[in-house]
Amino acid sequence: MSKITSDTPLSQALSQIAGRIDADFDLLLPIPDDARAPLYHAMRHAAIGGGKRLRPLLLTQIAAIYNADPDMALRAATAVEAIHVYSLIHDDLPCMDDDDVRRGKPTVHLQFDEAIAVLAGDALHALAFEMLSDKNIFPDPFVRGDLISALAIASGPMGMAGGQMMDLEAEKNNFDLPTITKLQQLKTGALIGVSVEMGAILGHVPLENRTSLNAYARDIGLAFQIADDILDVEGDEALAGKALQKDAKAGKETFVSLMGLARAKAQAEMLSNQAIGHLAGHGKEADLLRDIARYIVERNH
Repeated sequence: MSKITSDTPLSQALSQIAGRIDADFDLLLPIPDDARAPLYHAMRHAAIGGGKRLRPLLLTQIAAIYNADPDMALRAATAVEAIHVYSLIHDDLPCMDDDDVRRGKPTVHLQFDEAIAVLAGDALHALAFEMLSDKNIFPDPFVRGDLISALAIASGPMGMAGGQMMDLEAEKNNFDLPTITKLQQLKTGALIGVSVEMGAILGHVPLENRTSLNAYARDIGLAFQIADDILDVEGDEALAGKALQKDAKAGKETFVSLMGLARAKAQAEMLSNQAIGHLAGHGKEADLLRDIARYIVERNH
């Protein structure tokens, strides 16, 4: 498979990284010849095929800019995607969002059952950190530690899980715009942010030199969720591969309900442009990152 470079068209880059992530999951999740087989089938159902694979592309491109080892970057990207997929499996459960379709396929609890879905999510969560602790892939103990720490923080109560808790509370409370912003910065933005951070860790970028990268990640993360809220109102379920307008039916406030459609679109566009501005210190090597910032607000799914 050809190398993804800054010149690669974004659609091609997304397709290529999706193929690589799928191949990595295929390698990591062989079906055992014993009673664990249903668990592996469920993990593969959720992890292989579908999804934008935006987080893996972000991580691998940041790593490439700083000449990090591409095999390390791919495995780190697969770890982030494992966390993302686990969160989707659990989000879709009847006790959470109770969804029937994800990535154009039946959700795991419908394809299998609720108990297997819980275990599949748990197992993917554990697999992510098993991958990052592999000394054969990540021989530098400091890199291993930094990667594990970054992903753990982004996944837990100070990151994605904290945002999920706030999202559950949103069904019982009328959150204002600052609270919705914090909710989405945790629930959606944390894994986008850590994808950029982990790419920088692999590239040995010092903390003090990550300011512009962190700002880029923050802005595209927020723009991504605003665009999602817009698509929830205007989108096509067939393209989205999931049910739409569920937040409105649940009585949850969103960026669109609080800002109005026109203002939400303008805010997403402003954040996209602002994110591109944070890359001013980079040259052509960051063109794909600029394309990602534009794609986030222009996508139709």
